[in-house]
Parts: sequence; C-alpha cells; structure tokens
Amino acid sequence: MKLAVVGATGLVGNEILEVLKERNFEYDELLLVASARSAGKQVDYDGKTYTVIGLEDAVAAKPDIAIFSAGGGTSLEWAPKFAEVGTIVIDNSSAWRMDPTKKLIVPEINGDAITIDDRIIANPNCSTIQMVLVLGPLNKKYGINRVIVSTYQSVTGSGKAAVDQMMAERAGETPTMVYPHKIDMNVLPHIDVFLENGYTKEEMKMTNETVKILRDDRVKVSATCVRIPTMGGHSESVNIEFDNPYEMAEVKAILSKVPGLVIQDDVANNLYPMPMTAHKRDEVFVGRFRRDESKANALNLWIVADNLRKGAATNAVQIAQYVTENNLVL
Repeated sequence: MKLAVVGATGLVGNEILEVLKERNFEYDELLLVASARSAGKQVDYDGKTYTVIGLEDAVAAKPDIAIFSAGGGTSLEWAPKFAEVGTIVIDNSSAWRMDPTKKLIVPEINGDAITIDDRIIANPNCSTIQMVLVLGPLNKKYGINRVIVSTYQSVTGSGKAAVDQMMAERAGETPTMVYPHKIDMNVLPHIDVFLENGYTKEEMKMTNETVKILRDDRVKVSATCVRIPTMGGHSESVNIEFDNPYEMAEVKAILSKVPGLVIQDDVANNLYPMPMTAHKRDEVFVGRFRRDESKANALNLWIVADNLRKGAATNAVQIAQYVTENNLVL
C-alpha cells in the first residue's frame, strides 16, 4: 500500500495525518505532497522525517490511494492525472462533488455506492457530512420531505489565515483580512460567494449534496450558513419535516445505532452538543431533540461536529479504509 497525502502541510492535511495515525491505517510507503513552494520541506511525522515532494513526482510514484486537501483548482488539474495511473483519489475540495460521474461519499450512509471503477471519490462539504449522518437513517424510516438548517460555522473552516485574523483581532492587533468584516465578537451570514438566487455557494452545497448522498431527490433543503468566532467545530440547528408520524423514543433509538453518532440530550444536567467538547473528536454529536409544535410530523434538533475531523479529514480516511477493506484498490 502506497499512500499519498496531497496538501500535507495545510490545516486539513495535518489533521489527515493525525487521523491516519490514530486509526492505525496500514501503509508500506507514505508520500507527503504539496505545492512547488513547499517541495523539499522536511516534516517529522510518527517518528520519521519525510521530505515533501511535488505533484509531478507524486504521480510518477503511482500511489494506490491519494487523499487530496489542496483546493479545487489543484484537484481539477491533478486528480485525473493520478486516476490515469490507477490511483484512487479521495478529494476534499468541492471540485468533483456535483459531477454526475463521481461518487459523493459518507461511508456510514452511502459507502455501498463505491465500485472498483471509481478512481476519483468526492468528500462532501463539512456541514453536509454531519447533517446527513442524522438525516440518512431517519429518511429511511419516516421519509423526509423538507429540511430547514441554520449553521454556526467555525473560523477553522476558512483555514489558518482566518484563525489568524480572529486571534489578531482578539489581541487588538491589525489583522490580515480574510473576511470582508471583523469576525471576532461578530457573526457573518456569509460563507463562500453569493449566487444569483441570493443564497451563498455554501448554502447550495448543503442543498444539492444532501440529495446526492441520500440518493433521494424528494428531500428539499433550505439552508442559511453563518460564520461565528469559534473554533472546535460547526453547529447546526436542524428542522426536519417527515412524511410520516414519529415517536421521539424511536427516533433516538434509531440514531443511537448509527456508527459515529453520539446522542447528548440531557438538558436537566445542561448536556448538549457544543463545539468545545466536539473539538478533536471524530464523532458527530446530536441533541436538543424537540417536537416542532408548529408543524405536524416535524422535529427540531442540534448537531455539532469538528469540521476538520469528521467534516474533512476523518471522513476522507474512512473512505480510504472502506476501499481497502472492500478490496476496491487495484
């Protein structure tokens, strides 16, 4: 097994390396890959020193699996080159997510969609991943016709430069601006670019990706995505309208059986999901279960996950584990 991590020196790349180590992912050779300006850099990882290589050298090495976290432009240019030499590319960017010829995978929900012919596999948007982990089993049981979601997303979702902006503002320093406004002590109802329909690209990602992952175009999603000055994870307030009646105890029983999903719902003891407690955790946390008293067959709940872990690195590594365990590597 020859494994490449493309974008190994970035925030998500570093997290991928941590998850690989924690999950004891087995490989014979590890290639750390980055842009030309980072090639030649020395990286200490898991008791060894690695020399970062460029993309051309990585393709020439013909890795079995390449986990990409290097941006959409890099993925569009280089993922096909890796695929041509037989590599399975698992891509964290948005480049391939809505390509009808590519699979968009959350292993617990639709891992079975992957075949041995899939050489480029897309990792969904971080906010979508944590939401579909809840929606998937409930849709199978009750049928979902509508979802209204409002997100509260960490600055880590915008990368290290955004974290630096927030911390500089907090320290009273002049920051290098990533956002169009101050982020510390503020809330921005603006993630990614605005589209002609008035929604942002992030909001439409959640709408379109959810349908593709669930393989059910009956599920309609309306999203409002908001950036808040926190670290540790993304939070979501989710209202789900079912086709059929539900019992709360049954909902919780169904979700309690989902791998990687943890119920935290003990309001008497102030126990509910928070970014602070989800930080560095691979699980998705769900709580604040409430029957929607304004609409029949509707449910309110609150979902939190570390966006750099299950929202990116962990899900990508889980896809790599799935393809190896199911003998899908050529």
